[in-house]
Amino acid sequence: MRLPHWLPDSIPGIKFSRPRQPHPDLPPGGSKDGDLEVPTERVSRDLSSRAPRGLTLPVPDQPQPLLQRRTRLRVRQRRRRLLIKKMPAVATIPANSSDTPFIRPGPRTLDGRWISLHRSQQERKRVMQEACAKYRASSNRRAITPRHVSRIFVEDRHRVLYCEVPKAGCSNWKRVLMVLAGLASSTADIQHNTVHYGSALKRLDTFDRQGILHRLSTYTKMLFVREPFERLVSAFRDKFEHPNSYYHPVFGKAILARYRANASREALRTGSGVRFPEFVQYLLDVHRPVGMDIHWDHVSRLCSPCLIDYDFVGKFESMEDDANFFLSLIHAPRNLTFPQFKDRHSQEARTTARIARQYFAQLSALQRQRTYDFYYMDYLMFNYSKPFADLY
Repeated sequence: MRLPHWLPDSIPGIKFSRPRQPHPDLPPGGSKDGDLEVPTERVSRDLSSRAPRGLTLPVPDQPQPLLQRRTRLRVRQRRRRLLIKKMPAVATIPANSSDTPFIRPGPRTLDGRWISLHRSQQERKRVMQEACAKYRASSNRRAITPRHVSRIFVEDRHRVLYCEVPKAGCSNWKRVLMVLAGLASSTADIQHNTVHYGSALKRLDTFDRQGILHRLSTYTKMLFVREPFERLVSAFRDKFEHPNSYYHPVFGKAILARYRANASREALRTGSGVRFPEFVQYLLDVHRPVGMDIHWDHVSRLCSPCLIDYDFVGKFESMEDDANFFLSLIHAPRNLTFPQFKDRHSQEARTTARIARQYFAQLSALQRQRTYDFYYMDYLMFNYSKPFADLY
């Protein structure tokens, strides 16, 4: 299917790639330990000197004369500059808001909504980079290790890297990646266990050093985040308010033994019935009896955004707009949209700001403040407002 000619090959501040098959000479790679010897500056800017920032050169199926390739490149550059020059000025949409449904622009159409989403991306990246420069200055001097990319999933056909942030739409994003990769025809056909316990999608840390560095420098890197308190409550409701054969015996038993006075023998045996204040006590304890879990860990630790220069930052609160905008940028099939269904506890309402406030009302002011401090970098980097007026 030919792509609409109105869609530019790149937009300032957002790098995306046309879909193509993986390079046949790229080694499949295997898991390797140790630091990756990469330059100390932002990885996606310095690892590739083949093309300017924001421009991905096409890889033709057959060799073409150099003059022909240069001519086509100049035509695309002129068309892109003309397109951007003619974009009307519009006000940037408020952070994390989505008032109207997203409709992908049709041929010969560039609506104000599309432009606003682009400008919103520029602002999110600016805020994130400023926070990193202020509070994570040493990150630029660190080498990327397999641990830093262990949460990143790879989709080679459209050259996408997705950093998984649990409780921020990750199940449906992995469904989308599987459809993009040709592993399924529809997101609705993919079961929850297939998404999380199958091996259809590769993680970036399973490649060797060359494979990791090649993808970091040439693929479109994206992540989706969520308001930290809402994400925390969503994780608690999912893991502790429903039967769970892993979180109850592993986390629940340890939490109840440490933080509940006079816990019943049944509670200590099963690990069921953890209350939200007990869960928060565990979270804030520097000597917590059981380790951290990805479902409530900081995004700054899961995805290392101060070390890896992500090209696209989406938000759970504006998921439909952001997701479908991203799919347009990577030239995904027009009939592929982000799924809206909730495949776990589907009869239960999603965790909203109102529901999160009800849970945090069970805490003392000091506990709320300490929880805010715990997630402070996530609030700062992704420009979320303080959820309670008494926080400082």
